[in-house]
Amino acid sequence: MIYPQNFEAKIGFDEVRRLLKEKCLGILGKEKADAISFTSDAALLNRLHSQTREMTSLLSEEENVPLPNSADLREATMRLRLEGTYMEEEELSSLRRSLDVARGLMVIVSKEEYPSLREAAGDVIALPNIIERIDKVVDKYGHLKDNASPQLQTIRSELARTEGSISRTLNSILRMAQSEGLVDKDASPTMRDGRLVIPVAPGLKRKIAGIVHDESASGKTVFIEPTEVVEANNRIRELEAEERREIIRILKEVAAEIRPHIQSIMKSFDFLGTMDLIRAKTLLAEAIGGQAPEVERGAVVDWAMARHPLLFLSLSRQGKSVVPLDIELSPEKRMLIISGPNAGGKSVCLKTVGLLQYMVQMGLPVSMNDNSRVGVFTNLMIDIGDEQSIEDDLSTYSSHLRNMKNMLRRADAETLLLIDEMGGGTEPTIGGAIAEAVLSQLCGRGAYGVITTHYRNLKEFADHHEGVANGAMLYDRQALRPLFILSMGQPGSSFAIEIARKTGLPEEVIRYASDLVGQDYIQSDKYIQDIIRDKRYWEGKRQAIHQHEKALEESRARLESSITELEKSRKAILAKAKEEAAQLLREANRRIENAIREIREAEAERERTREIRDDLTQFAREAEEIEERTKDEIIEKKMRQIEERRRRKEKRRREKAQEKVGADRISARPLPQENAGADRVSARPAADSSLPSGSLVRIKGLTQTGIIEKTDGKTAIIIFGDVRTRMAIDRLEPVNPTASVGATHCGRPRPGGAHPAAEPARMSRMTREVIDERRSRFHQDLDIRGLRGDEALQSVIHFIDDAIVVGMARVRILHGTGGGILRQLVRDYLSGVPAVSAFRDEHVQFGGAGITVVDL
Repeated sequence: MIYPQNFEAKIGFDEVRRLLKEKCLGILGKEKADAISFTSDAALLNRLHSQTREMTSLLSEEENVPLPNSADLREATMRLRLEGTYMEEEELSSLRRSLDVARGLMVIVSKEEYPSLREAAGDVIALPNIIERIDKVVDKYGHLKDNASPQLQTIRSELARTEGSISRTLNSILRMAQSEGLVDKDASPTMRDGRLVIPVAPGLKRKIAGIVHDESASGKTVFIEPTEVVEANNRIRELEAEERREIIRILKEVAAEIRPHIQSIMKSFDFLGTMDLIRAKTLLAEAIGGQAPEVERGAVVDWAMARHPLLFLSLSRQGKSVVPLDIELSPEKRMLIISGPNAGGKSVCLKTVGLLQYMVQMGLPVSMNDNSRVGVFTNLMIDIGDEQSIEDDLSTYSSHLRNMKNMLRRADAETLLLIDEMGGGTEPTIGGAIAEAVLSQLCGRGAYGVITTHYRNLKEFADHHEGVANGAMLYDRQALRPLFILSMGQPGSSFAIEIARKTGLPEEVIRYASDLVGQDYIQSDKYIQDIIRDKRYWEGKRQAIHQHEKALEESRARLESSITELEKSRKAILAKAKEEAAQLLREANRRIENAIREIREAEAERERTREIRDDLTQFAREAEEIEERTKDEIIEKKMRQIEERRRRKEKRRREKAQEKVGADRISARPLPQENAGADRVSARPAADSSLPSGSLVRIKGLTQTGIIEKTDGKTAIIIFGDVRTRMAIDRLEPVNPTASVGATHCGRPRPGGAHPAAEPARMSRMTREVIDERRSRFHQDLDIRGLRGDEALQSVIHFIDDAIVVGMARVRILHGTGGGILRQLVRDYLSGVPAVSAFRDEHVQFGGAGITVVDL
């Protein structure tokens, strides 16, 4: 149970939820973030936090993780349940992407290292057949393919032919009208109501036979559809209607195939939303410097370096750091009474405890060290701030008393209470007394809690009652500033006198107040602070000793592990040495038997017998030496061998890494040489700016060679196989032939007859692969609008050269209309390129004279 209803707003969780939703990619994830709820089920919370930890590992270790997209297709999918309904092309494309992402994520989470994420996937299944079906009819841009059906392909082909015919007819009429002065020279056909028309001045509209469809807003232009194209435009309308009917028929066919799998698709959407939420949790943990904890059953609060996440983010943006909080609530000390100066961090401490505990039980990561212990509470109850209400006739103190009543009614051993300024809002004596009485009742119920106060009687209550502990927010008396550090075990002082002096109250007022409370009260406050200061000093010492002990323990563990490994190695070496000794003995017996046989066969020749005996003696001496070294020297030798093998292995690993880097560099080259049977060529470090006719050259970065037919100093015409092309000289580099070549080049006489030509270049497998790769990356459109003339021409030269190399049949150059300078410059160049078979204006519907279509 959470009390009161505005609990989330009071501790700041509504802002945390907003941050979580911002990190979700789509509506499905945001809805999941809105739906997370408080739970005290430790097993469920551990599954949720385990999902976050696994997602963190997945995002850091896996490559090309598919991310859930933002499309929400649930309504469109459920609409398919009715016969005759269908999805639009864009919806089908989005559905295909969603199913593909779900399939990719399921492949990843099915691995053994992600059991919690695999469990989150549940019974979701991949639907590759639907993905393949959509791919057959919809392209990557979300449009229906021409070949989605034979009828659609026929309709679109006829539509293209008709539009082309209209464009040619209209251009002819337009040129004639321009020549007669009926239409402006810079006028071009345009679209009105889906029909191609010509802009004409109103006074000349009767000069052109046709239908007036529209006029400009200024009234200075009317748009006429010439009579010659009216029927063709009508035919286009009919074809467009046929096209739409065929598209709907295809979409209905696809919908019929999808309809049986609607429930599976909806489960995939739910899975995508869940994965989006888990990913958002991971990003939230990274933002707040947090982690997903292991949750223990029962009430446990033992936190180290806990930080308020919202305060952490706010101070981080200012380049500041938040002071962390160490806090512990245990069955022996269930209640913590925090005292200290105003603006010293008591309320922030209280809200930090409430917010982090609530985040834990909402399944969210929290900003605390991973050695913290976290438990669960069934009830979280809070009393923070002023809830006075004129409508409900509640004063500040009345609202606090109402909260106390509800806490007394519902608190138990599984309740965490968070009370700010307990007993405040009324006369201090009676307020403190009522607060002490309520606190006594809450302690009797076994409740856990964090309570802030200035009342001395509550501090004394903590000292004299089992299960209650004091805590102080520390204050620097010398600098007169709060330290925002929580110290457990001792009460804190309000530092009223020091703060009053710092704010500038007259000294006589401060002395008068001190006389009223008495020097004993003032001195007791100072004694408390001295005790807290000493405790803080010794606590620091204790932490340092603890760190040293931890480091020593880790060193001892590493040493024991090393000793264990050495003992295992020693036993393995001894076992191997014994096996070698047994093998040696068997070898000795074999040699003795052979010696006896040889002596017999030699008929006891003295010289031969002595040689055999010497061999046996030497062998026996070596065997004895090996036997003596078995215990120590062999062990040392084996240890050296192990170390040597380790060094060799490390060396091989470095060499392989270097080889891999070298291989990556080689593979990064556009066209590597690999054909051992082809003529090898050696490239010069830099291209020669003066390459005469007949020079053997190649394009920088490629291996196919050609020969210069003629050159003008800046550009050259080169023959590559059966292709003759013009190219800038600075894009070429000379090559030196290393094998004899024939007297002709690619079937043509060598230019000038003075230099030998290269044999026809044969394209290797790797060359074809690289060209295919370049072709896949090559864009068939070049935009040179806004460039200067020389820049535009260079771009066109490189573009046409690349198009020739990758074998493009048609490309487009977008230069705009404007004054026509770029258009003329481009076409002058294209007219001199042998590989260009034709060029023309684009269809008027797709840019007209502003685009040049080039056929290669």
